[in-house]
Amino acid sequence: MNRQVNFNFIEEKLTHLAFRIEMRGGLNILDLNLHSENFYQHLLNLLFDWDLKNLNTEQKNSAGVDLVDATNKIIAQVSATATKQKVESALSKDLSNYNGYAFKFISICKNASNLRTKTFCNPHHLVFSPSSDILDITSLLKFIGDMEIDQQRKVYEFLKKEFKNEPDPERIESNLTTIIKILSKEDWSRGAMGFETVPYDPETKIFYNQLEAAKVLIDDYKIHYHRIDKIYSDFDKQGVNKSISILNGIRTEYFALGTIASPDQCFFSIIEKVAHKIRASANYAPIPDEELVLCVQILVVDAFVRCKIFKNPSGGVNAGS
Repeated sequence: MNRQVNFNFIEEKLTHLAFRIEMRGGLNILDLNLHSENFYQHLLNLLFDWDLKNLNTEQKNSAGVDLVDATNKIIAQVSATATKQKVESALSKDLSNYNGYAFKFISICKNASNLRTKTFCNPHHLVFSPSSDILDITSLLKFIGDMEIDQQRKVYEFLKKEFKNEPDPERIESNLTTIIKILSKEDWSRGAMGFETVPYDPETKIFYNQLEAAKVLIDDYKIHYHRIDKIYSDFDKQGVNKSISILNGIRTEYFALGTIASPDQCFFSIIEKVAHKIRASANYAPIPDEELVLCVQILVVDAFVRCKIFKNPSGGVNAGS
């Protein structure tokens, strides 16, 4: 389901950011805390249709307040600490300029569920209900999980842009070479058949196959086509037809899924199945799992570009016919 694909990606990015903020905070490396103010400014605006501005861009270390929405009369503090003392410290600052404003406390790495049942000293009588105005990763994810899919998709796209990585091309090529070598030793004979590629426009194929979440990966990783082509060519010169066996194996996984899954779910399931096969290989020398998944994503995108998986809108005998 597209909703599951969206949510899994969003949950992974938010929890990974929270983990890094906490770990780096323990080392007194606080740069992510500062960047997170801007990140959560835009995320909260997207989620709740607010108009928060980062007050710290105008006056550094504004007491008790990080984000302000003058239109909706909201102030918010973004914090890596989630304690009763931290909340009350923010509420006790000079907030006289915000009479009638609602106060939001955003915990960016700690679970704050225990704070929602507490009572707080609120000397400026701001609009503040702990049960709904104290937010953390868990509460945000619950809200995102219940969103309409089109809105949820906007959150997915925002996070995709915000956390886009540019991996080291040399490391990618080295890992791809290793992974292709491993896959070439697998038994891919099940369902083997030849290929015939009919010319097509990739964007048309994406639309034709109703790929939405997968479109982001395809757009990001199709640039690696020539790198993979070179690796396949080098191996094929050895006379072992590694490219054919691997592409056929990826296509076999595509056929095995049939029509039981949505197009996006099918695409990501192929990635999971190929990654699982690599991890289970006797000659697999483990690399960081993020790098493994990245390489498999590149291989599956490459198979899509070569028209070995999913239907070719131009017709002809190919993987999707």
